[in-house]
Amino acid sequence: MTRLILATRNAGKITELKAILADAGLPHDLVGAEAYPEIPDVKETGVTFAENALLKAHALARATGLPAVADDSGLCVDVLNGAPGIFSARWSGRHGDDRANLDLLLAQLSDIAAEHRAAHFACAAALALPDGTQRVVEGQLRGTLRHAPAGTNGFGYDPILQPENDTRTCAELTADEKNAISHRGKAFRALVPAVRELLG
Repeated sequence: MTRLILATRNAGKITELKAILADAGLPHDLVGAEAYPEIPDVKETGVTFAENALLKAHALARATGLPAVADDSGLCVDVLNGAPGIFSARWSGRHGDDRANLDLLLAQLSDIAAEHRAAHFACAAALALPDGTQRVVEGQLRGTLRHAPAGTNGFGYDPILQPENDTRTCAELTADEKNAISHRGKAFRALVPAVRELLG
């Protein structure tokens, strides 16, 4: 069984990818970055989700000599030309301050009518091998932005994105409902053929 590393310390992401691989008949030994605490986190210096995912996957593959998967994701707002995009987690200037990021974005969109509030969550997932071989795929969850947050599940911008064909925000969905349609889930599932091709 091939060991595969996912460049995250988020247990939820590891569980999600394990389930996707198992469903595809690819029960690889998947571990997170915490299995290699001596390897520092990689700086996300790319200008696209794909570049950042590849940076992280290649760094982990080189450091461990094992195949690695990484992802990068964020919220892209149509009227902001795709922003906050790769800056989603630090839109307010403080990395990971979900509430400040959310409040700033809502303030920036306060005078934008409902019909112009289209947005999507985007995720790029990359697989890199120690020899430099790489594959990268993307997934999206399209919707519209509410004027005020609703729901207590999820994180980040989940309380304001209402998926297409639903009346609830992502933060009002159950974990299973969100995983079934999420940008990350779509990207991870799209990566399965590459895992099968390169790792068997």
